[in-house]
Amino acid sequence: MNSIRVIVIDDSAFMRKMISDILESDKRIEVIATARNGKEGIEKIKKLQPDVVTLDVEMPIMDGMTALLEIMNNNPVPVVMLSSLTSEGASKTLQAISNGAVDFIAKPSGSISLDIQTINQEIIEKVVAASQAQLTKSNTTKPIQPDLNQVQHTHHKSIIAIGSSTGGPRALQHVLTELPKDFKAPILIAQHMPKGFTKSLADRLNALSNIHVKEAVHGEIIKENTAYIAPGNHHMKIRSMGISHTIEITEEKLGYLYRPSVDVLFESLAQIKKINKLAVVLTGMGSDGAKGILYLKEKDPNSIVIAESEESSVVYGMPKAAVKTNAVDYNSHIQQIGSMINKITKG
Repeated sequence: MNSIRVIVIDDSAFMRKMISDILESDKRIEVIATARNGKEGIEKIKKLQPDVVTLDVEMPIMDGMTALLEIMNNNPVPVVMLSSLTSEGASKTLQAISNGAVDFIAKPSGSISLDIQTINQEIIEKVVAASQAQLTKSNTTKPIQPDLNQVQHTHHKSIIAIGSSTGGPRALQHVLTELPKDFKAPILIAQHMPKGFTKSLADRLNALSNIHVKEAVHGEIIKENTAYIAPGNHHMKIRSMGISHTIEITEEKLGYLYRPSVDVLFESLAQIKKINKLAVVLTGMGSDGAKGILYLKEKDPNSIVIAESEESSVVYGMPKAAVKTNAVDYNSHIQQIGSMINKITKG
């Protein structure tokens, strides 16, 4: 197997050294060059053609945001952004994801993180995942919609649960912006993302969508026409409370690899009675969500499950694991999924 060839772009010599050492501690990865700013980084990308680039957001001469746009326009390559945990850093990071970055790494203690080694495994995993990313080209022609006439609803109301990881913010934008103003069913979203970034994600999607999008709060009653995003580093569950349904937010590990966990969300949805259930698995590394949809189908065989197709997934890990369960009803392009959700919930 060939090494994953990486260029590290950061204005701090300390950070370039630390990130390079962390990456090269994994036998799968080779750091072929480093650069001090976006301008120098772009020159080395053109010359060396790496498999993955790590790109700091804040740099002199040419910052990461400007460099990213030039990379995506001229030398498309999977990019993992490095960002500070400030609200401004989170906002810029989500903009970078929208502009084509595959994923991001949150520096644990600012621009020069002396404790960067505390997240060494996350850095390695995200670069490895990025190396498998499919940089999809824009497609102006929507795929043919599947036949949804066979969908039979047994209840008056519906709840949607969505799980996503690598590439998820852009996929969620595709889905949520397709929903009309009169869309009724509440949506619960588990996106793998650290604490401090999900509020910015919710705010960004809220500004772009016809429905209300917000970061979920423990104990709140879910409402129609609203999408709730699990806070970073927290699990989210849905609970019945009489005729209403409430959100439960917890920091418990619960034995799951990710927090928030898609499995935890789907398994809690399975417990809800007298409601139509729709589960959606979008792009992401790993298999989170696969156990959840099996449990959901076991508890309620009438539940509908959609998995994003390989064609549109940035990383076809989570959707592939979902399809392998044989519990997926529709394997669909991201450009189909928003309208499918709308049609299915309207019956």
